[in-house]
Amino acid sequence: MRRPRGCKTRKSVAKRFKVSATGKVLRSHTGRRHLLAGKVPKRRHRLREMVEVDATDTYRVKQNLPFSH
Repeated sequence: MRRPRGCKTRKSVAKRFKVSATGKVLRSHTGRRHLLAGKVPKRRHRLREMVEVDATDTYRVKQNLPFSH
């Protein structure tokens, strides 16, 4: 028996982005994986926060996350 067709979540997008309760799409900063010893603590602290995705990209991200909004 075949499984029913439907919307599928793009898993690569689901791992990179988070949709908040108000509908904003959030992403993490780049530059936080390695070589952290060479970065100033203030910069490392700023990289820790999530930041909102640009409005031009929000639509495309939400299209790939059908069950998040």
